[in-house]
Amino acid sequence: MTVPTVTLNNGVEIPQLGFGTYQIDPAETKEATLAALEVGYRHIDTAEMYGNEKEVGQAVAASGLAREDVFVTSKLNNGFHARDAALKAFDGTLEALGFDYVDLFLIHWPLPAVGDYLETWKAMEEMLASGRVKSIGVSNFQQHHLQRLLDEADVVPVVNQIEVHPYLTQDALREFGVKNGIETEAWSPIAQGKVLDDKAIVEIADRLGKSPAQVTLRWHIQRGDIVFPKSVTRARVEENFALFDFELTDADVHALTALNRDERTGPNPDEFNYIPA
Repeated sequence: MTVPTVTLNNGVEIPQLGFGTYQIDPAETKEATLAALEVGYRHIDTAEMYGNEKEVGQAVAASGLAREDVFVTSKLNNGFHARDAALKAFDGTLEALGFDYVDLFLIHWPLPAVGDYLETWKAMEEMLASGRVKSIGVSNFQQHHLQRLLDEADVVPVVNQIEVHPYLTQDALREFGVKNGIETEAWSPIAQGKVLDDKAIVEIADRLGKSPAQVTLRWHIQRGDIVFPKSVTRARVEENFALFDFELTDADVHALTALNRDERTGPNPDEFNYIPA
């Protein structure tokens, strides 16, 4: 089963389906990531904040796959937005992963009341120029945050990783990304399971002989989102990967999109200024 790729604005190709490691205990991360790689995933998403970069790196090393065959993303932790701190934190990411480079590095949150994310982005541009990261992007940025980077920075982010699911479709922000060459990555793609009992999704799943999770993830794929579900259960990891032997009709896609409630499972980026202790 071949996972489609998305070509980023710098020509780099990213697998559209990946494996997420958010809230996976570091003690379980190596085994879970290795299982995902065995199933066929070639895109792994981690972050400094998750505390499991080391174990992701160990899994890639133990997989027997060539480093260049696995696309790995990590993210800058919130306490390191000043230039020098950001550069040092990136060094820590490479050390933890055991890599010479990372495929994609993101600002995890804009933290509008903490420091200046433009300064942070300028540090990201330095990382990119060093060759130790292939692409740089952002996470949880709103349109006005992105517009400032477009107006004042030199490099356009390749992606914006945001909360997206049928109850929070983020159509306006996604469209802004399309117009400016910024791909959308969807975190919490099934709303932490909240959408899986929705009658509209269950009816489509029953008709297709698929699970509600598969239908929801397929909705993301057909809309063009880059998506990375996570699970530590091998059967669920396999199920989440089996998205390419069926298609939703246009009516199905519309039905899921029509479920939008602008309902978040996570924080509002305009209000979130958390710095880990």
